[in-house]
Amino acid sequence: MTPNVASLRANWNYPTSVKFGAGRISELADACRQLGMHKPLLVTDRGLAGLPMVKEILAANEAAGVPTGLFSDVQPNPVWKNVADGIQAYRDGGHDGVIALGGGSPLDVGKSIAFMLPQTRPIWDFEDVGDYYRRAESEGVPPIIAVPTTAGTGSEVGRGTVITDETTHTKKIIFHPKMLPSIAILDPVLTVGMSPKMTVGTGMDALAHNLEAYCAPGFHPLADGIAMEGVRLIREWLPTAATDGTNVEARAYMLAAAAMGATAFQKGLGAVHALSHPIGALYDTHHGLTNGVFLPYVLAFNRPAIEERICRLSALIGLENATFDGFLDWILELRVATNTPHTLADFGVGEDRFEEMARMAEVDPPALGNPVPVKAPELLAIYRNAYAGTLR
Repeated sequence: MTPNVASLRANWNYPTSVKFGAGRISELADACRQLGMHKPLLVTDRGLAGLPMVKEILAANEAAGVPTGLFSDVQPNPVWKNVADGIQAYRDGGHDGVIALGGGSPLDVGKSIAFMLPQTRPIWDFEDVGDYYRRAESEGVPPIIAVPTTAGTGSEVGRGTVITDETTHTKKIIFHPKMLPSIAILDPVLTVGMSPKMTVGTGMDALAHNLEAYCAPGFHPLADGIAMEGVRLIREWLPTAATDGTNVEARAYMLAAAAMGATAFQKGLGAVHALSHPIGALYDTHHGLTNGVFLPYVLAFNRPAIEERICRLSALIGLENATFDGFLDWILELRVATNTPHTLADFGVGEDRFEEMARMAEVDPPALGNPVPVKAPELLAIYRNAYAGTLR
């Protein structure tokens, strides 16, 4: 449906400086100096902290005259304690900037550490709801450099983070423009070490970001164009990246697609993310793989509002059957090819908490961006369809 003239009004932002290409991690010390960092704190997770890659990065910064501290107490689906401990490490070490390195969890924690340093209010006061971000102190947030080692969340070019509230077991999207990294280094060589399962999970996350952004209501042709190309790249390169992890070309295109998804979803997300967040909070599942489970069920639910758009997308990405059904079939085929679970039952999630999760999903901010309005009853129905495998 074509919007009326009155709706053709929006604000657009694409400000991150991106250094993209194999070997660009060698420019990290220069990037630190460019931002005035003399003693940054590198935030990563426990698994990466012990790898030669991180040790080499720290040694290279030291040799370049940029001594760098290390904080790695970051868990998958990070919680506030991870952020709080990182803030303490930052202050104790007298640091003056943050390098966030890793997948979505350490990137989100690193950005949150930097953002929360000058704040006097709890992090939950800055949830991505309305204009809550205006409550924050903008002065005193140190510069951030983001270095992704996975190709999924795109947090390196985003203004938000996802942190779990341990007291309520709910994931919260925290938003503020100051969370946007000043520089992102996208070096596909750093993603070569991802396992096939992690490659698929993060790839499904990138696909969900691009697809939900494209389908979100509202006028944002810049985001739409980026999202469409992101989906095309994922169709072409995710299977290769999953089966041949040493293919740097495939890794590069997937890294670009992930950044494109996060750039595009400033337009909005939808029910895929709203449904996934409660499962991640309660069952500690991988976020991207959870998104992959929900993709076809949410597509089918949203069909009345998005069929025309999906047909255009199907043609652009080169599907022989450029229809809604052809696109849905491609999603299903991609999931089979990448061993993504088809149902919540296959994923190890039971039915016992569906009603609770539907209420949680209803108040999750991405639910507001779904093309078809959703409340708890509709979200509960999708949970049940995803459990039973009911699509058409």
